[in-house]
Amino acid sequence: MPRADITLPKSKEKKRFTGSRTPKMQTIRELPALSETPMMKREALFRSKLQLCCVVFDFEDADSDARGKEIKRDTLIEIAEYVNTPIGQKIFTEALMPDIVEMVKINLFRALPQQTEDFDPEEDEPAMEPAWPHLQVVYEFFLRFIVSSEVNGKIAKKYIDQNFIRNWIDLFDAEDPRERDYVKTVLHRMYGKFMSYRSFIRKAISQVFFRYIYETGRHNGVGELLEILGSIINGFAIPLKKEHLIFLEKALLPLHKPRGVALYHPQLSYCITQYVEKEPDTLVPILQGLVRFWPWMNASKQVLFLNELEEILELCRGEQLSLIQDDLYKLIADCLASPHFQVAERALYFWNSEHLCVNILSQSRASIFLPYVYGPLSKNSQGHWNQTVEGLAQSVLKMYMEMDSSLYDKCTREYNEKTKARETEREAANRRWQSLLTDAQALGVDITDLT
Repeated sequence: MPRADITLPKSKEKKRFTGSRTPKMQTIRELPALSETPMMKREALFRSKLQLCCVVFDFEDADSDARGKEIKRDTLIEIAEYVNTPIGQKIFTEALMPDIVEMVKINLFRALPQQTEDFDPEEDEPAMEPAWPHLQVVYEFFLRFIVSSEVNGKIAKKYIDQNFIRNWIDLFDAEDPRERDYVKTVLHRMYGKFMSYRSFIRKAISQVFFRYIYETGRHNGVGELLEILGSIINGFAIPLKKEHLIFLEKALLPLHKPRGVALYHPQLSYCITQYVEKEPDTLVPILQGLVRFWPWMNASKQVLFLNELEEILELCRGEQLSLIQDDLYKLIADCLASPHFQVAERALYFWNSEHLCVNILSQSRASIFLPYVYGPLSKNSQGHWNQTVEGLAQSVLKMYMEMDSSLYDKCTREYNEKTKARETEREAANRRWQSLLTDAQALGVDITDLT
């Protein structure tokens, strides 16, 4: 078989590497196939192939070093397919682990390209990684290494250390969604394999969240990190440790604050509901957090938050409700009174939930919450420009009127009295202002511009 020797341009390699990512070789050549090599020589050949794969090419120029790129990809595919068999996985010995980890580091741990200031993740298409033909196979190979039963976690920890884990989590900021999906899958497997790293992984993820919330406001992989956390939270033991409760209050709840919350809200909402399912008492700090970060100036985000609130309240019990009922009913009332019809409509749909009507908005609690919501319900039912909002508000009021007419009449009287008192107060304020204007004019002072 002819051998092809290809010299790699050093200048291009320098552009590609940062930090410890230095080229292992300056030439690349074809090597014999593993399947055609005697078993006794395969480990040495496998190491040579790993070293070959440590050469990093510049994919910014698609036409440069085409033969070298082809040889490397074929070699990556060969070793990935080889270790996908029970016999092939025997190659995962401790002697080869340093070479395996080094190959992964050199190919994957790199400086990710910076996004432009005007990049909008909700509108713009993400940039695809040009080196993906190589990176994909490296990810696939390393995934098979991590999940292999031949790899002892205690031994692998010598080479996959905390610094490796930290660099791996940094890859979640890759713009290419294909890469983030592999990073997510592998980290989830590492979390399961290296039990002693679990606390460190959670802390490292929380650090990513802190930088995103309080410093940069930009990160591509928040959704993928939350997907992993959803599975992690599901495995928490009961009662929850103080560390897990702090993570909820300090890392998860503040994720409602950034303007890009819509990009990862489904995953965030799932994590929050997992906490409530695990320990119902967490509903109190969760609701307080939602009220604190409620996006009053953004109607579309309010609809998202109302969806999440309904899911949480589906899990609410009576003892928790008594602790948060005032904040809850005031929040619902404020949403019913929203000038944006979609927010008012979504809040009205709470009464379509059988669970909420039986437990949260039931007749037994009507004396507590109806005084909060009667005002906006009454206003919406009397000629709201949106027919759906008007019809829903009328239906809700009719339901409570039929349930308890005396309570309904009491709320009507109180609402009318408050409305009349506000009108009287407004009229008095107008009279005082007119008196002030008259006195100012008498003194020759013109304050009409302030009206």
